[in-house]
Amino acid sequence: MSSEEAFNAYASRPWLKNYDEGVPPDVEIPEKPLYWILEETARNYPNRIALYFYGYKMTYRELLEKAERFAGYLRSKGIGPGDVVALFLPNSPQFAIAYYGTLMAGATVSPMNVLYGPALIRHQLEDNKAKILVAIDIFKEKILAGVPDSVEEILWTGIQDFLPGIKSFLYKLKAKPPKIEEDSRNKFFKKVLASSERIKEKPHINPKEDIAALMYTGGTTGVPKGAELTHYNLLANVIQIDAWYKRGQKGVDVFVGALPWFHIYGQSAVLNNGVYKAATIIVFARWDVEEVMKAIQKHKANVFHGVPLMYIAIINHPKVNKFNLKSLEVCISGAAPLPVAIREKFEKLTGAKLREGFGLTETSPVTHVNPILGEARSGSIGLPVPSTLAAIAKVEEPELLPPGEVGELVISGPQVMKQYHNMPEENKAVFFECCGRRWLRTGDIAKMDQDGFFYIVDRKKDIIKYKGYSLYPREIEEVLYKHECVKEAAVIGIPHPEYFEVPKAFIVLKDECKGKVTEDQIKEWAKKQLGEVKYPRIIEFRDDLPKTAVGKILRRVLKEEEMKKQQGA
Repeated sequence: MSSEEAFNAYASRPWLKNYDEGVPPDVEIPEKPLYWILEETARNYPNRIALYFYGYKMTYRELLEKAERFAGYLRSKGIGPGDVVALFLPNSPQFAIAYYGTLMAGATVSPMNVLYGPALIRHQLEDNKAKILVAIDIFKEKILAGVPDSVEEILWTGIQDFLPGIKSFLYKLKAKPPKIEEDSRNKFFKKVLASSERIKEKPHINPKEDIAALMYTGGTTGVPKGAELTHYNLLANVIQIDAWYKRGQKGVDVFVGALPWFHIYGQSAVLNNGVYKAATIIVFARWDVEEVMKAIQKHKANVFHGVPLMYIAIINHPKVNKFNLKSLEVCISGAAPLPVAIREKFEKLTGAKLREGFGLTETSPVTHVNPILGEARSGSIGLPVPSTLAAIAKVEEPELLPPGEVGELVISGPQVMKQYHNMPEENKAVFFECCGRRWLRTGDIAKMDQDGFFYIVDRKKDIIKYKGYSLYPREIEEVLYKHECVKEAAVIGIPHPEYFEVPKAFIVLKDECKGKVTEDQIKEWAKKQLGEVKYPRIIEFRDDLPKTAVGKILRRVLKEEEMKKQQGA
């Protein structure tokens, strides 16, 4: 089959027959700036609670007003189109205000991972040339150690700035926020908001060209790269997500806001989608499983976007049966593979639909989700969302492979980024033209079945070469999660003098199994499940595994640790 014939097979979109009833094949995306979603919601639902933050409530009218005040401040400082405002903030009202306010000023927002140390802080700020940084005070020392001179102002804020009176007081006593002296460079976000006028005239935005968010990705595999996401990219994904969920009327949903908004998954699926839906977002500055369960029960939250480790934490929590989680309706898992056993246990526990989806920073991020009401196929990332064309391509060549074959997952759609920031060689490597369309390489090895369901086989860089076989860590991990004692698992290939590589599994046991099961017992069990070729030759128990801020297990870090061990030996 030629590349053109393969393209025609994908272009026929065989997945449409498995869409839930009412989900459209395509969506209409208005050419509006992203902040339009806040303006519309504030106009139609002004008194609806937008953000609930540890007792503090902010309506959509208040959120719009504060965002416009921040935009007014930025414009008074000469910040506008072409400029970047960086955010070093956890989930908080401050994040939402600064995010939308930056967009209203015509500037680009660039959120930062609050787990970054000084080196990565400096890298991102030097790469994006941000003039303004909005920063959380508790990380003052590492921020100041990393901020380059090119940053003209740092606007400091604290969690206590948007807590109710007594909670703010108690927080200050407990956390003891660092002392910051106000000067020409160091200012206070709260004071700036109070003293600034609302923006009077918003700069013109070209949604398809102007960059709304400069999101840094690739930290799990190397130096982070800046993905340029336009207003159109981000708005497209909000509307695609909404069409898939078919949540009906606006102003009724209650979202769990535990995913970090500095990550594109939390930013698009929770913050932007929540605002678009006029949802009340229960905002968590950090993940706390018990606090989240309490909030679901108290506020009757019905929409939860998370990662597998969040769902694992809930089903394994010793107090889980003390909370009523039955209000949950739609729960989505992304950022990492969702083990089938975890989905089944969570659905049985809550009665909710837990569906695996897929995306990446470069696609704003959602490209695939399993049907909410229809069949959710085990191990599948689901079907391409409306207005998205997905295909399987040759890894090294700009050619498409026929459905059913294994190759690299590629995406073409309105949510695909404009380009990497200042990285022409990376852009050449990640984009290619074929059959009249521009395709983005995802770096994931995948396949599509005859019904249009896609399956991630593994990351291109994570494939284990053993005795001439290609072993896929995800497949081995899926089996390990079925063991009654396995809480978390990660598999990597480690060098071997005879076989090139052998699979090694790192396992975190459930508390009740610690000291009661051995590495050899797990290995023998896995051998029976996986056969002679695929089972992990080495098992290592750990108390925890290295993870990203959104809970994706870092196989790269485990591999680096193993290499150092072997070099030391």
